[in-house]
Amino acid sequence: MTAEDASIEAAAVEVAWAKDRVDAMRAEIAKAVIGQVGIVDQILVAFLAGGHVLIEGVPGLGKTLLVRSLARCFDGQFSRVQFTPDLMPSDVTGHEFFDAATGQFSVRKGPAFTNLLLADEINRSPAKTQAALLEVMQERQITIEGKPLPVGKPFMVLATQNPLEQEGTYPLPESELDRFLMKVLIGYPDAAAEEQMLRLVTEGRTGNDFHIETLSPVVDIPEVLRLQDVTARLRVDREVYAYAVRIVRATRDRVGIAHGAGPRATISLIRAAKAQAVSAGSEFVTPDDVKRVAPGVLRHRVALTADLEIEGAAVDEIIAAMLDDVEPPRL
Repeated sequence: MTAEDASIEAAAVEVAWAKDRVDAMRAEIAKAVIGQVGIVDQILVAFLAGGHVLIEGVPGLGKTLLVRSLARCFDGQFSRVQFTPDLMPSDVTGHEFFDAATGQFSVRKGPAFTNLLLADEINRSPAKTQAALLEVMQERQITIEGKPLPVGKPFMVLATQNPLEQEGTYPLPESELDRFLMKVLIGYPDAAAEEQMLRLVTEGRTGNDFHIETLSPVVDIPEVLRLQDVTARLRVDREVYAYAVRIVRATRDRVGIAHGAGPRATISLIRAAKAQAVSAGSEFVTPDDVKRVAPGVLRHRVALTADLEIEGAAVDEIIAAMLDDVEPPRL
């Protein structure tokens, strides 16, 4: 066996292990999150890629439940911040204070010092508070009084937001949107899933919440870091790289798109495609992997022209048509 054959065989073993762990997480989350299989898969893709996720949907669709379920099956630290109009940036990141007992200044770390941070209803707070997450999402550190403090590894922000048409919401700045690897849209469950959900919540129980305490951790921090390392090292053919570049560049001169996606979108597209391949048990990235994750990677990075917005056109429809026009490579 040559060194190259041994390397390929070792990679196959690693990917098989990773898929087994992802399947275990998917099965555990499915005990609480009913009828949202595609949404769960996208969250797990971002988790493998080490990226952040923005989850959008009207109230009551289980956005918070989904994030809390992920936190339950991951044996790491979890923090939740409810974003409100009066929330201050220091309420998220922390601040320095004078400790009278010691006569010295000390740092009180905020909830952002964690592994999984749920920023619940992030667009209920104005831009100043939303921007508190900019540094930590990009650099995995928080600066307090000029001192950069690293956060734990892994680190992931899962932000939920209500549609901008909802009362009392503020749009996220483009610089922050671009830091989310993916934007996931969560919709209403179908009738069968809603009936199953109804039985699960109401039979022999009081209140209207799922009992996620029954979920068990299936991965720990070393395993998560290993999962992300396996994902990062997955093979990508040069033609697939070129395909990702063509897709993102197509957003910049597409009729109906006011401004397209930047280079960070190309990077995010490949990172997400690697995670998609690993979650499917593949040892290399295919053009189909890139195409499958493209809507989630691009929908929050492009803006439609005013006339299309007036007509009520959907960003996903424009992206889908664009993807059909970009010729994939034949590997």
